[in-house]
Amino acid sequence: MAAVLVRLIAQLSSGDWLTRPRVKAYAVILLTIEVAIFSFLVAGTHGWIVPLDQPTTTDFVSFYAAGALADAGSPALAYNQAAHLAAEEAVAGRGIQYQFFNYPPVYQALFMPIARLPYLVAFVVFEATTLLFYLAVTRRLLGDFGSTAVLALIAFPQVWWNIGLGQNAFLTAALFGAATLFIDRRPVLAGICFGALCYKPHFALLVPLALALGGHWRAFIAAACSAAALIVLSAALFSVETWRAFIAAAGASHSMYESGRILFGGFVSPFGAMRLMGAGVGASYAVQAGFTLVAGCVVAIVWRRRLSLPVRAAVLASATLVAVPLSLLYDMMLGAVAACWLLRDADRRALPAWEKTVLALIYAAMLDSRGLAEQLSLPVNTIAALALLTMAARRAWLELEWVRPLRQPGAAAPTR
Repeated sequence: MAAVLVRLIAQLSSGDWLTRPRVKAYAVILLTIEVAIFSFLVAGTHGWIVPLDQPTTTDFVSFYAAGALADAGSPALAYNQAAHLAAEEAVAGRGIQYQFFNYPPVYQALFMPIARLPYLVAFVVFEATTLLFYLAVTRRLLGDFGSTAVLALIAFPQVWWNIGLGQNAFLTAALFGAATLFIDRRPVLAGICFGALCYKPHFALLVPLALALGGHWRAFIAAACSAAALIVLSAALFSVETWRAFIAAAGASHSMYESGRILFGGFVSPFGAMRLMGAGVGASYAVQAGFTLVAGCVVAIVWRRRLSLPVRAAVLASATLVAVPLSLLYDMMLGAVAACWLLRDADRRALPAWEKTVLALIYAAMLDSRGLAEQLSLPVNTIAALALLTMAARRAWLELEWVRPLRQPGAAAPTR
């Protein structure tokens, strides 16, 4: 038994077990299971299996209701919980659990035309469109347009969590991934993509640092201008009062995230990990500040040294997940962007095969990372995000070690 266990560990650590045909087979099996479970849950939450005592809904109803209020000429009411709840109930039925809306008016402007569609149609259109955007970007990141890559990307558990919760992580990951993809070749377009993240501004926390220290001033200016343009446009469309209402609502929103109303097992950030393990709010913020500082330093070093694009992009995406105090399980879609860049980088030089096993374990852990975290009091999502950042930082270190001898006087410049 011991010998079998040793051989199993050796095979897993070598990464040799994860061949391309096996990846495809595992993805097909997993996708089949996910579709079956998802279909069952959809039927259950719509009362098609057994009658429900009260209606259920998803986070999408919050976005839709905010868009409907804007379309009705009352955008500021999206930040009034009573009025916003009434708009949600008008869509999903009385008695639903209130879904908060703490997004800026820029996001409300996006949903104003979407809210003119019937609710379920709007849901399907938004999730399908942003999923296709995400797939188009991540396939480019991988440089792989084969069926195996597509199946693995679609079978990623967070894809189904995002759809099931009616969230916007496809859009966030696609914009972030596209920005990193274009940063060297089309900096203005990259900046526009980064600027568009102003609908979820905390995910651009480390972007100005990376662009400034990397000398990407065209992208920096484009990002600032596109974000400013979207803000001004939304203010002109909805009035400055709507922005004031948003700022007031956003300023008070921290109490909800600190309280546990959103299960701490679903957090990705170190703040959520500390709260899950019983730490107080102050101590959790202190730990988060430390991790944010470390993540920022890693990004600063890597982008200042202008390392290869896959390494820079993987570091920025994974560091963002760690640095942001409010990142939730569906935001691990950004972790998929980091993983795609890590796999793209692996094509450039020989790297330890055990990294494939680590990525596979992260992939598998996402199946029920929140449930595992709550049952074991173990921050699964946070561990996964830190593992991605550690691997990306290790790649950066290897690259620095590789280029240092080539940068000695008289040495030829490295090529990428």
